[in-house]
Amino acid sequence: MFLKRLSLLNYKNFESKDFAFDSKINCIVGPNGIGKTNVLDSIYHLCFGKGYFNPISKQNIKHDADFFVVDGEFEKKGREEKIVCSLKHGAKKIIKRNGKIYDRLSDHIGLLPLVIISPADRDLIIEGSETRRKFMDGVIAQSDQNYLQDLINYNKVLAQRNSLLKYFAANHTFDKETIAVYNGQLNDYGTKIFNERVDFLETFIPIFKEQYIAISGGNEKVSLRYDSKLLNGQLLNLLEGNIEKDRALQYTSVGTHKDDLGFEIEGHPIKKFGSQGQQKSFLIALKFAQFQFIKAQSKTTPILLLDDIFDKLDEQRVSHIVSLVNNENFGQIFISDTHAERTENVVKQIHQSYKIFRLGGE
Repeated sequence: MFLKRLSLLNYKNFESKDFAFDSKINCIVGPNGIGKTNVLDSIYHLCFGKGYFNPISKQNIKHDADFFVVDGEFEKKGREEKIVCSLKHGAKKIIKRNGKIYDRLSDHIGLLPLVIISPADRDLIIEGSETRRKFMDGVIAQSDQNYLQDLINYNKVLAQRNSLLKYFAANHTFDKETIAVYNGQLNDYGTKIFNERVDFLETFIPIFKEQYIAISGGNEKVSLRYDSKLLNGQLLNLLEGNIEKDRALQYTSVGTHKDDLGFEIEGHPIKKFGSQGQQKSFLIALKFAQFQFIKAQSKTTPILLLDDIFDKLDEQRVSHIVSLVNNENFGQIFISDTHAERTENVVKQIHQSYKIFRLGGE
């Protein structure tokens, strides 16, 4: 699968811009602040219906404009897929596939698999559990529509249960039967989500460990640990057992929305015990494992976006990445960088066709 053409209208800093891409390697080069990352983000937007760096779509409309349009032409398994994502101030976001508007935006997820590696990935280590859950959910959802629907349904019920808890507190009341209905629904969806995550990690962790060794060349042991209270008991029992606490807090304190993914090196949290280099290798291994997992599940080679990595990584890691993508396992790759010459020297090593796009009149 690859992106043939891209057209941007009032997207972030672009008033109007068109690209015709190479099916293998595309380098977006130019000085900082010129919009290189915005080009990559627009490709992400086409694949997921939202930006990677700012998921609030209306904030991606160019200043002083009323709307944006991102228009892309993909080729997937010999068929053309024309995707248009547009948003107007005060209106709902629209995604069209081959001229037809999606009834549900979630139906688009998984059609065009993509993996991005960016300096912003460091949030996976330094931020809270929600960031790591989103990563895990995002990988599974790209190849499992049912999982995505269970997540959507779970979050709807969770919001309703939380509203009910607030209502109880405000009105000094409590209705055991109504809360039991929500407990039952959360248990149904949450148990399915939990089981899917367990199955996913069983497959994913060995791939991740393999990638880490390839990237770091190190001997240290790394792993991912699933932290969930459901490992020790049923969700229904947890919800019932925590009702007094939930009433006091006015929100649901247990469930799969509280799960986390522990990042470990030699059995310790990488956030505290990993060097900067080890953390960088860990994150790239995570993303390459995501790539391999999605490729195997979807039977489609994802597009790979490499945002500003040559500025953030040492030469050894960059050459590791180059050697890893220098084979038939990878499909179309997009690279953003501030130095055209450096990028060209790197992509020449890959022995694939490439195009360089200079932004800012370089």
